[in-house]
Amino acid sequence: MFFSIGLLIVIAFLAFKSSPREKEESAHVHGAGQIGLLAALALFGVDYFTSYFYATGEMMHALHPYDLQKWGYIAAAIISIFNIVFGALYMYSLGIFNEGGGSYTASMRYLTPGLSLVVAVVLIQDYIFTIVVSSLSGGDQLLSVLGKYGANWWWHFLIGAILAAITWYLTIRGRGESARVVFTLLGVFVMMTLVMVGGLIYANLRGVAAVQVQETYQQVSLSQALLHLLTASMKGLVALTGLEAMSNGIQFVINEDADIVKWGRKRLPKLKGLWEFYSGKAGIGRFVQTSFLFYGGLTTFMLSFFAIRFNVFDGTLGRTLVGNLAFIGFTQLPGGEILFYAYQVLAVALLSAASMTAFQDLQATAWRDVAIGEIPEVVVYRNPQGTFTRSVTAGFIVAIVIQLLVKGNTSAAVPYYGIGVFMPIMVMGFAIRKHILATAKGAVRTWGSLGAGFAAILSGIVFIGQIVGKWSEGGWVVLITFSLLILLANGLLISPIGYREPKQIHRIVREKARVQGSMASIVEWQSLKMQEYRHSMRGRVLIGITQFFELFGVRRPVRYEPEPVPAGDYDHAMHSDLPDAPSLLEQYLDRKEPKAGGAPKETAPGEEDQ
Repeated sequence: MFFSIGLLIVIAFLAFKSSPREKEESAHVHGAGQIGLLAALALFGVDYFTSYFYATGEMMHALHPYDLQKWGYIAAAIISIFNIVFGALYMYSLGIFNEGGGSYTASMRYLTPGLSLVVAVVLIQDYIFTIVVSSLSGGDQLLSVLGKYGANWWWHFLIGAILAAITWYLTIRGRGESARVVFTLLGVFVMMTLVMVGGLIYANLRGVAAVQVQETYQQVSLSQALLHLLTASMKGLVALTGLEAMSNGIQFVINEDADIVKWGRKRLPKLKGLWEFYSGKAGIGRFVQTSFLFYGGLTTFMLSFFAIRFNVFDGTLGRTLVGNLAFIGFTQLPGGEILFYAYQVLAVALLSAASMTAFQDLQATAWRDVAIGEIPEVVVYRNPQGTFTRSVTAGFIVAIVIQLLVKGNTSAAVPYYGIGVFMPIMVMGFAIRKHILATAKGAVRTWGSLGAGFAAILSGIVFIGQIVGKWSEGGWVVLITFSLLILLANGLLISPIGYREPKQIHRIVREKARVQGSMASIVEWQSLKMQEYRHSMRGRVLIGITQFFELFGVRRPVRYEPEPVPAGDYDHAMHSDLPDAPSLLEQYLDRKEPKAGGAPKETAPGEEDQ
């Protein structure tokens, strides 16, 4: 017992000492807490890292009832390949879209505003369901500790709601504090997982017997077995949302080299190309995404091997798959039961913390959606710590409602969560392909466009596969809700809520969101492009309605709104050659003489909304 307690104390101390501290000078860059490598790894990686606790369990759950668990290795191999393909795509994209926005920005620049609107809606859905799935999974782990995994759904809902509330509270307190807490938890997780794996290897070498349980398998044909394998692969891919999360949230990352890059430039100058690739805030994002390339595949293979070896899965002995393996691995050590319970409680905390990634990206997405006219302006409020508290709170409330609707069942929410991941990845692939065709030459142009196109098509196949593979679990419902969300988004845009004129866009971006520089220019340009799309869509809809009523002899003139301000060319709006150039909306603003004392400082914390 004392050995296990001492080991826990050492692990917790090392994790806390290595956690990042926010620098005072970084606390209010444009009024927002900007984060470095370790904090970015925590906030934007925690969702991906904690997929360890449920992705393999979901994958094996699709195979085990049919005695197909031995095929889990094939599903793990598929997951590994997809991780590498999609990870490479997003690492490349950060060099182009390094001001945030992810596939939302990419589709607006290289595809169409209509497709960009669809991406914006899908991402909001994806982030909300990340909160739902993460917090409910945390509740599952907590009940697993007590051997009550199959308890009444009210317990699953209640615990999930409480965990979501805790992460909501931590998020609105600020990015720096959230990152420190999450990084400490991740550090403890990594070290304890290594101890657990060591225990599992030792148990395997000792010949510890597999768990014996009474099981009845369902007989399936070869075609049905292949369908279940597809379903298993799709379930294991749910955590790829982390790629888009990092790309979208890069705007919150400090624009300087990580310490390891500074060290490398000085000590290993011959690797100049490598250090350039990982330099600046795009480099910090690439460090985070590099971990995505191999982590999912390695952990899935490892958990699949030991699950098959010891015959434990979700629900066995009233525990989750990871809960069962943790019990076997830790009990090989003196006082290992203490480590087991600590690991399960840690899983609860980390799965809850995974919601922070979604909360960060809700912030990054919501104020852009307000600027383009998709969400009412009242949602934009940024506190002195740089947090968009209203979008975080709105996302939290919606997540709680969804948890209640699915009756605390994590598996019932997973289809909605996983499907939304791959549509933005597909869009990013096609956008990067167009970028390469427009800017590259020779072999780079040929192979680059082929690679990006392959990633886009592969993501499209997975997108369809998610719906087909989860058809019996609600995939068909997801198809309906997906379509309704797109119709609703277009309806809101062409309604009076969606109208944005230059002064309003400038106020939202520069004054309320307190964003400056290239990032602000991108969103202003996106907003003008979306208003052009809105004007075109609104005109077609109104003319169609008028023509319909004319069939019945009702004639009413169509009222047209004034022509929107032209957005112009992306590169011109960005002022790539003059980063400090004024807003492209300056010419449309009515400037008043400044009051005594001069204009207020741009980087000061914003005031409360008037």
